Amino acid sequence: MGLLTEIVISFLILFGVFFILVGSIGVARLPDVYTRLHAPTKAATLGIIGLLLASLMYFLVFENHGESTGVFAGKHILTIIFIFVTAPVGAHMLTRAAYIAGEKKFEGTCLDELEGRYPKAAQGEACQSED
Repeated sequence: MGLLTEIVISFLILFGVFFILVGSIGVARLPDVYTRLHAPTKAATLGIIGLLLASLMYFLVFENHGESTGVFAGKHILTIIFIFVTAPVGAHMLTRAAYIAGEKKFEGTCLDELEGRYPKAAQGEACQSED
């Protein structure tokens, strides 16, 4: 039981580290603010969930402390749910703010579903000088 558990924990850690690494590379390599926010949100959410599940499994199996185990597991599960819900919402709010501020899109962007939904003054043109 111990070896199998260690293999699963190691897999979850590697899973988490892989996705965090992919998100970090995405921030550096992707062309505009919209895709730069998309990559770490998806990747870091999966990465942090993998690491938290590995931590939860490790402490439940190898560091069992009786009654406090349920509280510990509950905190891990609530943290996972919190990250799973708030990371996409935060990224959506940041990208919407970038759009309203007039942040330039990548040339390869094919579809702009928000075009015409905000006045031009709200899309960054009000901040530009009249030179």
